[in-house]
Amino acid sequence: MNIASYIDHTILKPDAKKEDIIRLCQEAKEYQFASVCVNPYYTNLVKEELIGSGVKVCVVIGFPLGATFTEIKEIETKMAIENGAEEIDMVINIGALKDRDYDIVRKDIEAVVKAAKGQAEVKVIIETCLLTEDEKEKACQISVEAGADFVKTSTGFSTGGATKADVVLMKKTVGNQAKVKASGGVRDYPTAIEMIEAGADRIGTSNGISIQNSNSQA
Repeated sequence: MNIASYIDHTILKPDAKKEDIIRLCQEAKEYQFASVCVNPYYTNLVKEELIGSGVKVCVVIGFPLGATFTEIKEIETKMAIENGAEEIDMVINIGALKDRDYDIVRKDIEAVVKAAKGQAEVKVIIETCLLTEDEKEKACQISVEAGADFVKTSTGFSTGGATKADVVLMKKTVGNQAKVKASGGVRDYPTAIEMIEAGADRIGTSNGISIQNSNSQA
């Protein structure tokens, strides 16, 4: 298995410096990861570093809480794309979902999908660790209805990350209408394989190199 093609090589910590981002891009090019995932501020830098590499530029939106104005997420998305983003990982309005304000959740996602239309794929982070089983299913259903390309487990900044059970549930819910990204706590090769076998199409991790090296030795 070419596990590198599943990996979004990620650095989202608030104290990441320019040199950290450049190193991440160099690693992604060397290992041919699917994308480099960063905060919006570094979009243009990543674009410049990845030119001609085949590695995509992935940018997070409304991160990590999701509790900002829809209009801000829309503007963030447009600016990220203008600066080179090819994939958008947005955080849903988690509080609205838990309040069952489903129209708000849907419109929030739709705004980002519309802003990205034809220019970037949209992955919707539902933050599974904060949701009940019913809420996870509902979040996935709304994401599909809103036109998202992926549903994603976690930000990695809350109380938990991806689990096999969540990936299975999400894949069952979206079927062939969207893909699934497992992110948060995927730190080694066995866990990455477990997620892929459960239905994950993409893995978000800051441990891509160790996962790929373990794959090479397997």
